[in-house]
Amino acid sequence: MPNTRGVLQALGPGLLFAAAAVGVSHLVQSTRAGAALGLTLVTTVLLANAMKYPAFRFGPHYAAATGTSLLEGYRRQGRWALVLYAGLTVATMFTVLAAVTIVTAGLLIAVLGLRVSPLWVSVGLVSTCALLLGVGRYHWLDRVTKVLVAVLTVSTLVATALALPRVDFSTFRLLPPVGELDRASLFFIAALVGWMPSAIDVAVWQSLWTLARGKDSGHAPTLRESSIDFHIGYIGTAVLALCFLLMGAGVMHGTGRAFPDGPGAFAATVIDLYAASLGEASRPLIGTAAFAVMFSTVLTVVDGFPRAIAVLVARLRGPETGAHFELDEPAQKRTYWIALAVLSVGALLVISAMMQSLKTLVDVATTLSFLTAPVLSVLNHRAVLGPEVPAAARPKPWLVLASIAGIACQAAFAVAYLAIRYG
Repeated sequence: MPNTRGVLQALGPGLLFAAAAVGVSHLVQSTRAGAALGLTLVTTVLLANAMKYPAFRFGPHYAAATGTSLLEGYRRQGRWALVLYAGLTVATMFTVLAAVTIVTAGLLIAVLGLRVSPLWVSVGLVSTCALLLGVGRYHWLDRVTKVLVAVLTVSTLVATALALPRVDFSTFRLLPPVGELDRASLFFIAALVGWMPSAIDVAVWQSLWTLARGKDSGHAPTLRESSIDFHIGYIGTAVLALCFLLMGAGVMHGTGRAFPDGPGAFAATVIDLYAASLGEASRPLIGTAAFAVMFSTVLTVVDGFPRAIAVLVARLRGPETGAHFELDEPAQKRTYWIALAVLSVGALLVISAMMQSLKTLVDVATTLSFLTAPVLSVLNHRAVLGPEVPAAARPKPWLVLASIAGIACQAAFAVAYLAIRYG
C-alpha cells in the first residue's frame, strides 16, 4: 500500500493535466458533439481516452523512474528526436494557445457582459497568467490550478445531474455510423479526437511538472505515488468529457440552434442555452464552471510550452542530471521567458487574424494535434523502454502492448483523415 503522506506530496501534476485537458476539448468540442449528435460519440470519446492512455502515462512514469524529464528520454534517442519534437511544438503551440485563450476571453465577455474586444481581453488573460507564473512559478501554478479544478469538477457534476433528465438516450450508438456521416461531421470527429483528452505534448509537460512538484514538496515521488496522481487526473478528465457531452446532448441536441463563430457570441449561446433549459439560477453555476475550465487551461498552456522549450534547448546542449528541472540556471530562465513572450505574441497574432472564426480556429488547432499524436506517442514509447529506465521500473507487458496498439490506431486514423480530406 502506498504511503498516504507520500501520495499527498506527489499530488499535483495529475491535476495540472486535468486543468490542461479540460478546456476546449471538453467545453467546446464535447459540448458540440452532444449538441450535434446526441450520444452518438460517447464510445468515440472513451476510445480516444483509452487510445492515448499509455502515451500520457509514460510522461510522469519516466520522470519518477529516472529523475529526469521525458525530454532527456528524447535526447537519448538521438538529436533528431529533439529536433522533431521542436518542429512539432512550433507547428502547434501558437494555435493551441490562441484557441484556448479566445474561448476563455469569450466566456469572460459573456459572463461579465463586457463591451471590449476579445483581443484585448486575451491580452489581459495571457498577461495575468504570465504574472502569476513570474511571481510564484510552479508553487502558484500548483495551488491556483488545484482550486480551479475543484470548482470546475463540482460545478460540472451538479450541472450534469440537472441536465440528465433531458438526455435522449435513444441517440446512443456503440460506434458512430461513419457511412451515414457527411465530410464535415467526419472532420469534426477528427478534431474532437485530436484533443481528447488533450494533445500528446502534455505528456512532456507532466514529466516536467512531476519533477517540479518533487522539488516544491521536498519529496521525490515513487512510481506508485506518481501513478495514483496520474490516474486521479486522467480518469477525472474522461469523466468530465462525458459530463460535457451529456450536457450538450441534454440541453442543446434538437434545439435547432447553431453555434456562432464569434467567441463572445459562442460563449453567450452556450450559457444562454443552459440557463434557458436548467433555469436562470444555473447561469452563475454554468458561467463559473466554464470560466474555471478555460482559465486553468490557459494558465497551464502558458507555462507548459515555455517550460518544455527551455528544457529542450538545454537538452540540445547536453544531458540532464535532474538538477535543472525547475529552471534554476539563468540561461534556462531566460529561455523560458523568451519562449513565453514569443508564444504569447504569436498566439495573439493568430487571434487577431481569426477572431471571428472561433470554430475554424479550434478545429485547426485540434486537427494539428490529431495528426502529430502518433509521432509523439512513438517517442514516448521508445523513451520509457530506454536503457536508462531500470528494469524493475519499466512498464508492464500489457501496457507496452497497449501503447503499440494505441500508436497503430492513431496512425491509422491520421492516414484515414488525410485520405478523406485530400484523397
